[in-house]
Amino acid sequence: MSVKVNCLNPIAECGLEMLTDNYEIVDNVADAEAILVRSAVMHDMDLPDSLLAVARAGAGVNNIPLDKCADKGIVVFNTPGANANGVKELVIASMLLAARDITGGIRWCKDNKDDENIAKSAEKAKKAFAGTEIKGKKLGIIGLGAIGVLVANAANRLGMDVYGCDPYLSVEHALNMSRDVTMVKSNDELFEMCDYLTVHVPLLDSTKGMFNKEAFDKMKDGVVLLNFSRDTLVNEEDLKVALESGKVGKYVVDFPNQTTVNLPNTIVTPHLGASTQESEDNCAKMAVSEIREFIENGNIKNSVNYPNVDAGVCTTEGRIAIAHKNVPNMLTRFTALFAKDNVNIENMVNKSRGDYAYTILDICSDSTDVVVKELEAMDGVIRVRVIK
Repeated sequence: MSVKVNCLNPIAECGLEMLTDNYEIVDNVADAEAILVRSAVMHDMDLPDSLLAVARAGAGVNNIPLDKCADKGIVVFNTPGANANGVKELVIASMLLAARDITGGIRWCKDNKDDENIAKSAEKAKKAFAGTEIKGKKLGIIGLGAIGVLVANAANRLGMDVYGCDPYLSVEHALNMSRDVTMVKSNDELFEMCDYLTVHVPLLDSTKGMFNKEAFDKMKDGVVLLNFSRDTLVNEEDLKVALESGKVGKYVVDFPNQTTVNLPNTIVTPHLGASTQESEDNCAKMAVSEIREFIENGNIKNSVNYPNVDAGVCTTEGRIAIAHKNVPNMLTRFTALFAKDNVNIENMVNKSRGDYAYTILDICSDSTDVVVKELEAMDGVIRVRVIK
């Protein structure tokens, strides 16, 4: 039996080519055991009981009902870092656009294309588009994940003084970051000293509207704010006032809406951050790889609603994967059940994340229907899968 995969959005062919003959692309979501998605909104979808996993070919997962999936034992993956370079390059380009009124200059040239003496006129007009260089300016980066670290390193190489703030900075990202980047303890420190601010954090209750009047009041006059994360991180009413007063000199945002496209001193791009062929290819390949690893080995990597668990490739007779609630005594009950049926557990990996947990059990015999049914009947067990 082949594993049925549904694509809610077009997925790069280089990713789909990684699916072996054991997988089948189906058009009907109701038949799917795995879903590949980019921007399609899934919140109002009826998720079939057959669905095991959803892989988002991108970083943001606001279009996916994470809790609803977790309650059904559906593991949701994203592809952190796969599109990071594409976003980094656009952030760097946007800083240059904000520093030098390049768009204004281009517009002037188009508006004056019929001027026979345009070369001479340009010499007089160009002072209106004069700007500053970014070398030597202070850049503050809020959020040093895959994108933030790449931006930090690139800006550092361009001669900027780079400062970062991220209380959740991982060891991996810290090791990949230039030692010339200065870490500070709070966003307020960045607000007070930086000429440019760029934000790379997820949209959470704690980050929604984080750029508001209180934050703007702490910033340097004429600060340039770049937002390639989510438009709702910014209180746009407060931002409008800050832009009109000159407190915020420029706002560069990758999310057009009825407010942003009408703000003064604002450069708006149509959600171009990860819209490069390379980013789409990288995201597709990572998403398919995550699906295959989960389906074939039961392992979880880059999940956003279940813990990451890696038990490697199974070398014993059988492997069972259990999605369950993160409550006391679950492991004791699992091992007691196998002991009752005289089944030896050779390897066990268990991880938890919030209200949910995931356990992989490698056993020295084939998994039986009786054992699976007994596991499924346990309070707190959400889903049981026989991997081998």
